[in-house]
Amino acid sequence: MEISTRLRGWSLARVLAFLVLSGCGAIELMDTPTLFTKSKSNPFRDVPAEFRTNKVEVLYVTDRTPVEQEGSTVEYTHGRSPSLAYGTCTVEIGKDVSWEVLVENSLARKRSRSLPLALRETRELGRFPETPFPLVVVDEEVRDDPTVVADHKAMEESFQQEVRKRLEMTPLKEAFVFIHGVNCKFEGAAILIAQVWHYLGREGVPIAYTWPAAIGGARGYFYDRESGEFTVHHLKQFLRMLSACEDLEKIHIISHSRGAAVGTSAIRELFIEAKAGGRDPMTEFKIGHLILIAPDMDLEVVGQRITAERVFLAVEKLTVYVSQGDRAIGFTSIWFRSHQRLARLRPEDLSEKQRTRIRRTSRIDIIDVTAPTGFTGHSYFYTSPEVSSDLILLLRDGKEPGAANGRPLIYRGGNFWELPEGYPTAKAD
Repeated sequence: MEISTRLRGWSLARVLAFLVLSGCGAIELMDTPTLFTKSKSNPFRDVPAEFRTNKVEVLYVTDRTPVEQEGSTVEYTHGRSPSLAYGTCTVEIGKDVSWEVLVENSLARKRSRSLPLALRETRELGRFPETPFPLVVVDEEVRDDPTVVADHKAMEESFQQEVRKRLEMTPLKEAFVFIHGVNCKFEGAAILIAQVWHYLGREGVPIAYTWPAAIGGARGYFYDRESGEFTVHHLKQFLRMLSACEDLEKIHIISHSRGAAVGTSAIRELFIEAKAGGRDPMTEFKIGHLILIAPDMDLEVVGQRITAERVFLAVEKLTVYVSQGDRAIGFTSIWFRSHQRLARLRPEDLSEKQRTRIRRTSRIDIIDVTAPTGFTGHSYFYTSPEVSSDLILLLRDGKEPGAANGRPLIYRGGNFWELPEGYPTAKAD
């Protein structure tokens, strides 16, 4: 009764904000990051000739249910598949646009040419055996079926070969993995990582990890949330085989909304697994940046499942983007009677003891976005040119916070920084 009474006080706009929570619905290329409109920095100057096109090929990994179409293309639904698949999809930026026109408009504050985004082709290249693997008894010992294990190993090697082929095309031997949140369709995940990779200068390997989501409707959030639990085993499977690529030096994970909970759950279990085996998780899994954007996670749950387990020790750097303007995340706070969501964390929400613990590690940065964040205030990593600028300075340049480091966030004490309107206020190139 208490919740329903509180919900009746919500405006229609706030309810709609919930319904599109974490939706991936970009139609046009994201606004040019202010990093490029306020300076002469050009991320496209050294793009290899083979990438100088208005098309971006994204490697994807998914456990969505496939729907085969005519020819070699395939579509994926919100259904849950017991088997993991991988493939490539082509994202087009602007229709019939030359590379020169694309670059000119990608750097402009006001564009002379519309740059609509579209998923043109999706090709599934391989499918892993279903999980869980069937069991057999060998010498009175229960084991995974060795035939299925061998099939999985063969598919793993095929996937790694596909990654190596892409690494040979770029001087940066790193992968950028995007994990979306609820209400995000397959094409939305591919389109988002394609845009981020475009503005990173088209170096490294862009990968969309897309799990079963976007069933739709007012109750769709709960289906998607449980799908996030369903996918954790497959995500671990993917991260193990990706990190085992010898030519790959680092994996950077960009997670949004509920995708942050999905990603950290998988990394937590891999961390425990490695430590139990006496192995160094950072060396084994090669995770450089772990970025949580508008994380739809209960702060108390984070404290016990992530912080208490010291999961941040499995990555080189953990960066959390939060915003008090995140209206959409407010709904989940009410629905789950959450005391505090990580997506709206403030320094005063932590006890002095908690702030002291965070200050003891330089691996964690919490960025409070006070720049405009749009209608729902939840998808600001691609709707806000200020936030996308900071992502580029972090991922492309590896810069630490602070004007002295070329990343002029405002220091707010401890591990907290502010990202204001108009950021970056100083040239960072």
